[in-house]
Amino acid sequence: MPLFLRTLRSAAIGLVILGLLLFVPAGTLAYWPGWAFIVVFTVMTNAIGLYLAIKDPAALERRVKFGATLVVSALDWRLGWSAAPLWVVVLGDALVAGGLYLTLVVLQQNSFAASTIETMAGQKVISTGLYGLVRHPMYLGALIMTVGMPLALGSYWGLLVLVVVVPVLMLRIGDEETMLLGELRGYADYRQKVRFRLIPGLW
Repeated sequence: MPLFLRTLRSAAIGLVILGLLLFVPAGTLAYWPGWAFIVVFTVMTNAIGLYLAIKDPAALERRVKFGATLVVSALDWRLGWSAAPLWVVVLGDALVAGGLYLTLVVLQQNSFAASTIETMAGQKVISTGLYGLVRHPMYLGALIMTVGMPLALGSYWGLLVLVVVVPVLMLRIGDEETMLLGELRGYADYRQKVRFRLIPGLW
């Protein structure tokens, strides 16, 4: 099956799964933050997919992969645990869009960026653009999106996922840095030049 058709099929399946993860726990289709989130998430992820399909099909082939946050947030809405105002939902949608946009910029600046920890033939150190600010800007985008998702769905309790996500992200970055130091020429010098791994001025 052509890559374009496979991408469309994956998008359609993803929408169905996303809807199930949100509206079944919410117990209603009248979950407007859920609909708003689906629109924002779908537009941004399809923009990334379209960019890769046109500019870098090989990178699209490499990219595959959040459900606990969605389920907890939808249950929160159903059971009324949180009372997030409209501005919090809008802020959450903006963070989701911003995190995904950051991912798109990373893919434009580094075609070797991937969801798996590996080096590839011809890979070189990228030290400009976002990579001049932090060493792992794609993970920064993922972190921003993870913070935004529960807020976009009107939930404060969904933020509890950060208790798990942040340590896992830190461990993953540590493993990736160990691998890059051993396998990617020039990475040690790059680490001296760009001090922060994930958040400028903090870590």
